Amino acid sequence: MQRLWMGLGAVSGLVCVALSAIAAHALMPPARTLVQEGLSMQFPHALALLAVGLWAPRGGRLADAAGTAFALGSLLFCGELYVHAATAIPLGVVAPIGGTCLMAGWLLLALSALRAQ
Repeated sequence: MQRLWMGLGAVSGLVCVALSAIAAHALMPPARTLVQEGLSMQFPHALALLAVGLWAPRGGRLADAAGTAFALGSLLFCGELYVHAATAIPLGVVAPIGGTCLMAGWLLLALSALRAQ
């Protein structure tokens, strides 16, 4: 799983850079604002996925669960904002579910650290 988390973190970081360029050069408000909000959450969680990849050999199943929560949360939370920016159609409760997953990821990562020997 270590390679999966590292790979997802790297791809997520790549997407952040690409979307930042698009937002800066091709989008007008309010779409730009929505994309920037998504990026403000996606980038730190891309780094969190990289950290989970480094920690996974010691953190065990809780670390893998944290990686899953970070990946799913980023997809749902940030993805909803990006779809909303592209289509002007909000997807309802998708972003709050994603945000809850992101928070769960941090809790799982903390528990993983506390249980590691």
